[in-house]
Amino acid sequence: MMRTAHLIYFSPTGTSKIISTGIARGLAAKNITHYDLTRPNPSFELVLTDGVAIIATPVYAGRVPELFLQRFQGITSKGMPAILVVLYGNREFEDALVELRDVSIVKGFNVIAAGAFIGEHSYSTRARPIAVGRPNAEDLKLAARFGKQGAAKIERNDFNLPGIDGNVPYKKRIQLGGVAPETDDSKCTLCGRCAAVCPAGIIAVSNSVKTYADSCIMCCACIKECDFEARTFNHPQIEEKRVMLQKNCSTPKAPAIYL
Repeated sequence: MMRTAHLIYFSPTGTSKIISTGIARGLAAKNITHYDLTRPNPSFELVLTDGVAIIATPVYAGRVPELFLQRFQGITSKGMPAILVVLYGNREFEDALVELRDVSIVKGFNVIAAGAFIGEHSYSTRARPIAVGRPNAEDLKLAARFGKQGAAKIERNDFNLPGIDGNVPYKKRIQLGGVAPETDDSKCTLCGRCAAVCPAGIIAVSNSVKTYADSCIMCCACIKECDFEARTFNHPQIEEKRVMLQKNCSTPKAPAIYL
């Protein structure tokens, strides 16, 4: 049994947290500590020395999100075994997992396993569903099994770095921002939930809702967390991507596991 599992995740729409928690169940860790890097200005400055780390993040256009990289800076280790996880919206995870591997190694983690799981795409809507409901019950079973496999590898003192699909140099990072979800004032109650869940901290609520689009990371957390369906993302650029994703990425993919 693992003594402690450290869950380190960036999870705007909850999928990275769900899968990392599922893996922790498979590890059967006695203690589980969460380090949520999703909200602005997390204050983690620590060196992890005991247990195993699960490091999880979504994939944005084939890369690890820059906000995750910034907020991961304060967490280091001295050889702690780590299981890496990326969540992608049923298109491709491309270079995100090897990027996460390289960053984690620089931070002092000993990467022993990695996985690419599928989460509902941030652009998914009722009209254009993309990987709706993922991770599902089968994904969670696979996550728990993956955790057990990771635990078994540690117990037999196998700390070898697995081969992971992806390229170095990484693909060119696509710059996000410039467009953002909008608010339907007729539905909005000014509850402030959208501002509270925004990872980039770019939504301000007073007598109306103001979104600073230049810094939007297009995660759509504000849309998925709005109980009144007052937030939508109907920009032509986004709708074009929805059409492409629905056409080309509708066949459900299975998680990729590297041990």
